[in-house]
Amino acid sequence: MTDQLTGRTVFITGSGGVLGSTYVRRMLAEGARVIASDLPGHRADALKAAHGDDAGFRFYDLDVGDEDQVTGIFDRILTDGWQPNVVLNNAAITGELLMGAGKPFPDFANTSVGDWERTLRTNLTGAFMIARQMDRDIVGKWPCALINVASMYALNGPHHEIYEGMPFKSFSAYSTTKAGIHGLTLWLAGYWARRQATVNTIAPGAVFNDHSDEFQRRVGALIMAGRMARPDEIADAMLFLCSAQAGYMTGQLVNVDGGFSGW
Repeated sequence: MTDQLTGRTVFITGSGGVLGSTYVRRMLAEGARVIASDLPGHRADALKAAHGDDAGFRFYDLDVGDEDQVTGIFDRILTDGWQPNVVLNNAAITGELLMGAGKPFPDFANTSVGDWERTLRTNLTGAFMIARQMDRDIVGKWPCALINVASMYALNGPHHEIYEGMPFKSFSAYSTTKAGIHGLTLWLAGYWARRQATVNTIAPGAVFNDHSDEFQRRVGALIMAGRMARPDEIADAMLFLCSAQAGYMTGQLVNVDGGFSGW
């Protein structure tokens, strides 16, 4: 522990996934107060079981695609006496999340408008609504930072062949929303610049989450580092972006992808 985040109160959407839960654990260890949120269910229950006794931890049920819930979230947090100065737009529908829910992966020609719009609603519209609520309730009242979470596929196309025979796939709506996330960052960075708020994007690479040896081999062949990332390696970069040391950074896209984007 280095107390890197002492004095920071971090609000994280989509906190229950492999990266979200790692951010929670690491940020608490670095001295932050952490406000976690996610949909009700086993991921939320696991977070509360792991950290519920920590005085620096608080959890809220939140569907970022529900405008009414987002509109009220900062009011709830502030009323409870917490003052977030860092926000992570981390919630997203991913291929692995769909796989865990038993959802099919249709080819592009058979992708429904409903599935496309549900993904945009969570991944991009949800990020917009969180940022809009920050603008209403937080930005300009005290210095703050927003970190939008994109992906290695934000600015790079997927190699579709690595998904052949796998139980999950890359899907078009995911890549589209992750590219849009950085557009939101660039727009907001200038808009908030004179109100003591910074906005940056982090683009994680392929993160190991119990993937098969064959999938690890296929992905590793595309990455300079030759392997998938460990969740803590993404968290290392996220901790910096959430810290006071990143105070002069805004409007930036930080790739943490083992060199995937550098080929």
